[in-house]
Amino acid sequence: MGNVPQKHNRHRQLRAFCQAAKTGSISRAAERLQLSQPSVSLQIQALEKELKTLLFERRGPRIRLTPAGHLMLEMAEPLVEGMDNLVEEFCTAVSDVTTGSLDIASGESTLLYILPELTKHYMDTFPEVNLRLHNVTGREGTTMMRDDTVDFAIGAMIEVPEDLVYYPIYNYKPMLIVPLEHPLASLDTITPADISPYGLILPPRQLSTWNQVDMVFQQHDVPCQVSLEVGGWEVIKRYVELGLGISIVTSFCLRGHEKLIKIPVDDYFPSRSYGVVMRRGKFLSPQAKAFLEFMDADFFSTHKSYGKPASQQHEDVAALHDLKERLQKITPDQLDRQSKP
Repeated sequence: MGNVPQKHNRHRQLRAFCQAAKTGSISRAAERLQLSQPSVSLQIQALEKELKTLLFERRGPRIRLTPAGHLMLEMAEPLVEGMDNLVEEFCTAVSDVTTGSLDIASGESTLLYILPELTKHYMDTFPEVNLRLHNVTGREGTTMMRDDTVDFAIGAMIEVPEDLVYYPIYNYKPMLIVPLEHPLASLDTITPADISPYGLILPPRQLSTWNQVDMVFQQHDVPCQVSLEVGGWEVIKRYVELGLGISIVTSFCLRGHEKLIKIPVDDYFPSRSYGVVMRRGKFLSPQAKAFLEFMDADFFSTHKSYGKPASQQHEDVAALHDLKERLQKITPDQLDRQSKP
């Protein structure tokens, strides 16, 4: 226990010694360290006592390193400089986005339709960052976020667990796709009742898309006929082209070269948001922050609920919707009356 105070003060002692050795003067060392001359002398003496050797030859006000002092300066100077520069170097390193690694979890659709251009832009800008994209299911991605295997996930999320946060960034409309000569192609407007007689090609029913489509048909009290369940938007589009059915897809998977008729149906079917999912309280590295700002330049100013509990986020969103509805109900006459003193 007797060595604890000396070890605690060793950095101060070594700093005093190094300054005295480099300046050749206790008084000049004290000036540089903004300490009193007696304080610097006592620190050097304490170090010599612990080492049981003289580090300086003293001739009045002048000092000169002993052979042991030269050895100590050679060993101590890099340590002292490292400690003195530790905070500055740490801040530089922790804000360095040009190296390091970034792990992102995502499903196949997001990897195909949202991430290619983002990934290219990011890799062109930060070629030294080791970027890893993990093609996983929603459940696998959730596990990876909770295990800190990935920095965050990108995709769609309807129900957000309490330990995760979801920040929607992109919004895509639902589109009905039909073969080129299909009877629905000639209609000006399309309703669920119009779609009902025809067999739909949808993703497997355990996925959210199937349930969302089925719910709309239930709300309009018309049957939903699913002729084929198959995974992957590219597969679905191809099968629709072949005349095996029609489908309701998210607009982001339509690239413009498909041999299909595309009809917006957002009056009846919900739009789909895609964004960032991460573990609540997750520390974001500079590499992660840079990617998020590539997705949305105003990400950190827009999503001010970052770090709040899910319940508080839902309250914030509800409050915004309520405010928006109340503002929309204000008539020009009411605005005029409110503006008068």
